[in-house]
Amino acid sequence: MDIAEKEEAIVSEFEFMEDWLDKYQLIIDKGNENEGIDPKYKTDQYLIEGCQSKVWIFAEYKEGKVYYQGESNTDIVGGIVSMLVQVLSGETPDDILAAKLDFIEKIGLKEHLSPTRSNGMLAMIKQMRLYAMVFKEKFEG
Repeated sequence: MDIAEKEEAIVSEFEFMEDWLDKYQLIIDKGNENEGIDPKYKTDQYLIEGCQSKVWIFAEYKEGKVYYQGESNTDIVGGIVSMLVQVLSGETPDDILAAKLDFIEKIGLKEHLSPTRSNGMLAMIKQMRLYAMVFKEKFEG
């Protein structure tokens, strides 16, 4: 399943919900289903700057693909991290860097986040892309 298909799967989960309380609950559920991050990576080194909540994201490069782990200390942000990990993990650096991440807008998340949460989400995406860029340069030259 490529990035666009993963995004579409998330959009289809949300499209039948009209009430934002239900959508927030689904986001929280996604965070609760997330495997999280190995406790050894819950350090300042993997903490995302610019997030009001604590968010840790770790990435590793295996066989040409980037695999992410992520976690937050708050429910909604944990769900956002989970969805980003779901969409981007297991993809090539080039695909991650090219991803539009349209699902954020399609599910209405962008307009329903506070400015601080929105900035935090952008900081997460920026860090995930930075990992992809570094792996691309380091391993694919």
